[in-house]
Amino acid sequence: MSSIPDIIKNARASMDKDVAHVKHEFSSVRSGKASPSMLDSVRVDMYGQSMQLNQVATINAPEPRVLIVTPFDKGQIKVVEKAIREANLGLEPSTQGPLIRVPLPSMNEQRRKDLVKIVHKYGEEGKVAVRHARTQGREALKKLSGVSEDEVKHAEKDLQKVHDDYIHKIDELIKAKEAEIMEV
Repeated sequence: MSSIPDIIKNARASMDKDVAHVKHEFSSVRSGKASPSMLDSVRVDMYGQSMQLNQVATINAPEPRVLIVTPFDKGQIKVVEKAIREANLGLEPSTQGPLIRVPLPSMNEQRRKDLVKIVHKYGEEGKVAVRHARTQGREALKKLSGVSEDEVKHAEKDLQKVHDDYIHKIDELIKAKEAEIMEV
């Protein structure tokens, strides 16, 4: 049988996962700075199977506007370059010896606004997940037996506070990512 602290702890753990997921989603949204995670969605067809780029190459961001991709198998460099080009990320990779340079095009105002919309969508999905965790916690509190109504009401207030803290964290993440994207 679970207790009030267990229920709050489980809700908090669930909300931690939701915030971590939002952070991960945000890392895949391109801001002005190069980040290896920008290429997480790139799939490479190698050795008869579709693999993630980071399984067949190392990805580094030595400069703010350039990614360097170094395939483990130098014989597959053209395959890797083609996969990056065809990943619909608007990138133009070029092979230079054993590595592939991926310069990031500068973003125009419209592209920045579109990315901000994507960030808000991910943020909203995170908030919905946090609200869902709160609802599950509330339902679990209502099912507790041997607990007074006052204790349940007090626990619901604690749960609401935890919820509000996590919603605030997501709002802060949105603000920070938006500032990063709009920075010229």
